[in-house]
Amino acid sequence: REVVGMVTGNTKAETFYSMKELLKETGGYAIIDGGLATELERHGADLNDPLWSAKCLLTSPHLIHTVNKTTLFLSLNRTYRASLMFIILGIDKTTDSTGCPLFMCVLLMEQVHLDYLEAGADIISSASYQATIQGFEAKGYSIEKSESLLRKSVEIACEARSTYYDKCKDDDDKKILKKRPILVAASVGSYGAFLADGSEYSGIYSDLITLETLKDFHRRRVQVLAESGADIIAFETIPNKLEAQAFAELLDEGVAKIPGWFSFNSKDGVNVVSGDSIKECIAIAEACEKVVAVGINCTPPRFIEGLVLEIAKVTSKPILVYPNSGERYDPERKEWVENTGVGNEDFVSYVEKWMDAGVSLLGGCCRTTPTTIRAIHKRLVSRRSLFSSSSSSSHH
Repeated sequence: REVVGMVTGNTKAETFYSMKELLKETGGYAIIDGGLATELERHGADLNDPLWSAKCLLTSPHLIHTVNKTTLFLSLNRTYRASLMFIILGIDKTTDSTGCPLFMCVLLMEQVHLDYLEAGADIISSASYQATIQGFEAKGYSIEKSESLLRKSVEIACEARSTYYDKCKDDDDKKILKKRPILVAASVGSYGAFLADGSEYSGIYSDLITLETLKDFHRRRVQVLAESGADIIAFETIPNKLEAQAFAELLDEGVAKIPGWFSFNSKDGVNVVSGDSIKECIAIAEACEKVVAVGINCTPPRFIEGLVLEIAKVTSKPILVYPNSGERYDPERKEWVENTGVGNEDFVSYVEKWMDAGVSLLGGCCRTTPTTIRAIHKRLVSRRSLFSSSSSSSHH
């Protein structure tokens, strides 16, 4: 049976044997966080880089861990912040293209994780979607340092979870602070995400890219992330059947000791972006014992219900969805085209239909925010109450 770590404090205190068991503890539904890079950029981080949000992993994370200190620090003038850290800690003075110290991105990253937890997320994902050993090596880092950076992405999320639990002890405001199971998911993007050319939105790779090529590309990265303290691996934005097969075989071969979820993306609401059948892709995940949930991410909200109804026909695993805002991505300009998506209110209006179609884990992807997640949390209150009531009555 698959094993999912159930977190009840600062460490894994219990072990549950399936995602379905975890969902029983969260009222039948679990909330995944929203866009990480979206929030980092909103706070001023410059992520115009092939590493994307993983660019924020390039300096030490052990700077300031509590939210109060972080907020105070971030309120200082940029020059004072930089001078203060350089004088006190003598850290690397690496800056991004705007001249802002990269260590600020790390501080922001933990804060963004916390923002999602305080909005009601039960699962937070590491900033490793576009982080690969090959990508870091292209920046001049050694294999050892590259692996350390991968581990750091998970450690930052785990630290945020610990800080959140500390805040739960003193819930004196109106934020959603509740001691509940929280999972850290290690994010694994596709080979196309590494290429940073938008091909994760097309699923079209060179004919030279074979099943073995993809397995070799992902193997060590998956192994390192799985050993970094995460509870589950999120194989995200999978654009084609070939890469799904590569991930499934790596899991079957025991590369990771923790389970994973498979999430595909679609641009037509019928197939995955490569044109491969969504049912055939889900069938690969269904056959892999270590895959504990399947679904769709980074796909316009209007396509989700139809895709979920098709997925439900071929899987017995919990179904997850975390769509983007519906905005269109321009791979040449490397930016989202504004005013092509839906606002938070419209996004959340779909939630009831998704749950009716069979979704039990839901959140947001690109261009969604903690406001989106908070709105989803509010929508789930009554559903969770009904689930808890029915569960209680069935035990009598």
